[in-house]
Amino acid sequence: MKKVLALAVILIGALGAYHALMFYDNDFRYGRMRETPAVKPHEEPLIRMEAGVVPVSGGEALLRATPGSALKPAVTMGAAEVIARGKAVYFTFCAQCHGPGYDGNGTVGQSFAPLPTDIRSSAVQSKPAGALFQSVSYGIPGGRQPPLETTITIDDRWSVVAFVKSMGVRN
Repeated sequence: MKKVLALAVILIGALGAYHALMFYDNDFRYGRMRETPAVKPHEEPLIRMEAGVVPVSGGEALLRATPGSALKPAVTMGAAEVIARGKAVYFTFCAQCHGPGYDGNGTVGQSFAPLPTDIRSSAVQSKPAGALFQSVSYGIPGGRQPPLETTITIDDRWSVVAFVKSMGVRN
């Protein structure tokens, strides 16, 4: 008798819980999450994506995989506006380490041993533009040059390279 009574109480409790849940789902003013507009994304037409937002060719993977000597600049390296843009980007992202005199004596760079590279040195100036682009973009293995691929756009990284190359070797 006790077993039948316990089974009846469990059955009545389960039915009561089911009805309470159905009330909550169907009739309660603050219904389940599926009732909110934010979870019904396909009731309105989807927004059309602009062409070129998602790259289907090229991109960072191609730039990283190509040898630096084979990379071709995406900007006109000698153009005055490109060099001016490169100088502005340099003083925003690079001067803290490489310094306003381009010699590795920036406010942050002074604390490094060895100092950051003098970007007007013959070692830097003799590198192909693509190799400099990769150093700026992906860092220097075993060095302190941080990778800036997610911080600076591709065109701005090329502009920095154009600016660096425009200075020539320090006399």
